[in-house]
Amino acid sequence: MTDSPHQLQLRVRYGETDQMGVVHHANYLAYFEEGRTSLMADLGLSYGELERSGIGLPVRKIEIRYRASALYEDELRVETRVLAMRAASVTFGYEIYRIVDGALLVTGRSELACITLDGARSVTALPEALRQALEEVVEPA
Repeated sequence: MTDSPHQLQLRVRYGETDQMGVVHHANYLAYFEEGRTSLMADLGLSYGELERSGIGLPVRKIEIRYRASALYEDELRVETRVLAMRAASVTFGYEIYRIVDGALLVTGRSELACITLDGARSVTALPEALRQALEEVVEPA
């Protein structure tokens, strides 16, 4: 178990902003995904390998709260945590900060279901290797 969240830094790109240079709200979901996949990669859990093994993790629930705007060329820090695991799902939490002033811009959480990627796409238990790796970083209840 770890007390600190996984951290990923990124820079806001021009194509992620509107005409006023403000990040479009939908792009924060992509930042969440970057944080989540980076956390998993750092745990030795490649999304690509997971999918090639026949397992997918689609988002089934997402929550987001906007607190302040990010602007073109801002350096951001995406903090990602594993909040909870169930037999066939995992919940991640996110906080996005602007690095220069430490402002909290966005908070959120996503719940991902574990499914088979065969024709049925049925819900299945989290694979044991995935469960074990995530248990190392899941926050205490």
